[in-house]
Amino acid sequence: MTDGTTVEVVRSHLVSVAEEMRATLVRTSFNPVIYEVHDFGISIYDPRLRLVAESTGLSRFLGANDYSVRKGVEYVGVGNLHPGDVVLMNYPYWNAAHSYDATLFAPVFDDELIGFVCVRAHWMDLGAKDPGYVLDSIDMHQEGLIFPGTKVVSRGEPVHEIHELIRFNSRMPNEVLGDLHAQIAALRMGERRLVDLSVRYGRDTVAEVIDTVIEVAEASTADALAALPQGSWTAEDWLDDDGVTGDPVKMRVTVTIADGTCVVDFAGSSPAVAGPVNLPLGATIATARVAFKAITTPGEAANAGHFTALTVRAEPGTIFHAVYPAATFTQWTGTVALELIYKALAQGMPDRLPASSGGDVPGFMMVGVHPDTGKLFAVSNNEPVGWGGTPHHDGIGPANHLAQTQARMTPIEVLEARTGMFFERLEIRTDSGGAGRFRGGPGLRRDIRFVTEGEFLSVIKKTRSRPWALDGGHEPEPNQVIVFPGTDREHRVSTRRTAVSPGDRVTVLTAGGGGHGDPRDRDPAAVQDDLAEGYVSAEAAHDLYERKNPS
Repeated sequence: MTDGTTVEVVRSHLVSVAEEMRATLVRTSFNPVIYEVHDFGISIYDPRLRLVAESTGLSRFLGANDYSVRKGVEYVGVGNLHPGDVVLMNYPYWNAAHSYDATLFAPVFDDELIGFVCVRAHWMDLGAKDPGYVLDSIDMHQEGLIFPGTKVVSRGEPVHEIHELIRFNSRMPNEVLGDLHAQIAALRMGERRLVDLSVRYGRDTVAEVIDTVIEVAEASTADALAALPQGSWTAEDWLDDDGVTGDPVKMRVTVTIADGTCVVDFAGSSPAVAGPVNLPLGATIATARVAFKAITTPGEAANAGHFTALTVRAEPGTIFHAVYPAATFTQWTGTVALELIYKALAQGMPDRLPASSGGDVPGFMMVGVHPDTGKLFAVSNNEPVGWGGTPHHDGIGPANHLAQTQARMTPIEVLEARTGMFFERLEIRTDSGGAGRFRGGPGLRRDIRFVTEGEFLSVIKKTRSRPWALDGGHEPEPNQVIVFPGTDREHRVSTRRTAVSPGDRVTVLTAGGGGHGDPRDRDPAAVQDDLAEGYVSAEAAHDLYERKNPS
């Protein structure tokens, strides 16, 4: 039996391999959504396709790679995988994401198969019907070139025809192929390090360590589940629309914790809709995993053992289990669903969970032709929001949404240099956080002036309803995008492509977090601090935080 020291050394080595893959990807990618925003997921598997380690990355990719790699191996066939192979997968119903989240995986051999390495990252263009981001597709075939599990490298040699197929089907071929090669470089780094580990400790020892760390994870998760309140709780919410019809889209979840298991069931949610807000099942599972990990073992590096007690259910043909040919490009459903799960859980464990944290991710992008290069650009940013107040402290903010806590904002310098946007203002959005004994964190305000022609894309799915509060707290201000402010063309949009010209302006207002507890119970000193920081106005402080009459 392997001793505890060896177990910990090998476990840490596996995690460090994933982090080294991450560093390779960040240093070699062409696309700022990868090297600045960190819109990627990196993971390592044993020969049985059990997750053994992953790097930091986009939170909602936790578990998405598991689903994709398993489907990809099933499609290609493990007997058809050889040393040096790299497989590309972006078929959304298997890939657990939309078609521009390209998943590459490679088998790793030390004489025999010892595992798999995987890198998922967002590509900026694969020939979908619109450049940049697709907001109103009605089926998969409007969402770009599809690879169901296709070798881009075979036995160490690039498959030239596939690379050329990508080149001739992308509006941004240099960037996309550059990111493809960056992902391959990260996979190669992972392969080398895993082989080094296998040679140093032996295949049998590494396999025994993996069994041990997965068993330990299962045990720690079981202990955590046993300590949680037992019961079943249901919550509902709505997306603004599906991007096509304008009709709101119902979301419903029931979370049950009992007998050492957790079941997340999306029964009662809307059937699949016309627009691209349908979520592949793998993405739904990944969303539930984020919430499950947060309430059980948030301080432990994830592996397969942390999720054996979790079951996720969604009927095929609904928004949480998209089937061919349903449109899936706008993945914001998963972001709102993560908070929906927390909303249900908060009923059973109000002392453990915060109020809503913005309710959504307010994203934007500009697409156009750069005046200096004459080439198409498409650069995006996901804005931070205010986090919800908790039973013990205020919500932080502005900060990246719970669904992507490891991601980052695109720096202003990158946005201005690579697009036609100039940023005139970036500041705290006063009075955006929900009032409470512990207030929600504030959102922000960003004012944009355009210096070239192009299209401004806004991607928000919760502007018609406010994020939720808890225990008598107040709801915060929701996300808003105002196009052409101060003109006779001024209006508010949610998910929309808007043609812009030099001199046009847009204001982005991001949501605050929900308040927790009665605002009249807030410490007066904390209210004074909020005033000094600009989180609340004097009027709001007077109207919302007037103390209860002593009894």
